[in-house]
Amino acid sequence: MSRILQLEKYKKHLQESYLSLIEKSDNYRFLDESISDLAAFKAMKLSKKLSQVGYLDQEVTYIN
Repeated sequence: MSRILQLEKYKKHLQESYLSLIEKSDNYRFLDESISDLAAFKAMKLSKKLSQVGYLDQEVTYIN
């Protein structure tokens, strides 16, 4: 599997996880704030990884 395909697959996985955590955070906002906050924190960490992967994706496609 080429590096570009691996990067795209990883990016898709991160996006799905990010959306899942955002939804979980919204669902638990009024029921249990600690679960909501934890999900939001994990989503923020994934957001950082997504931006890093996006930058790498730009670099890889620019070079090729």
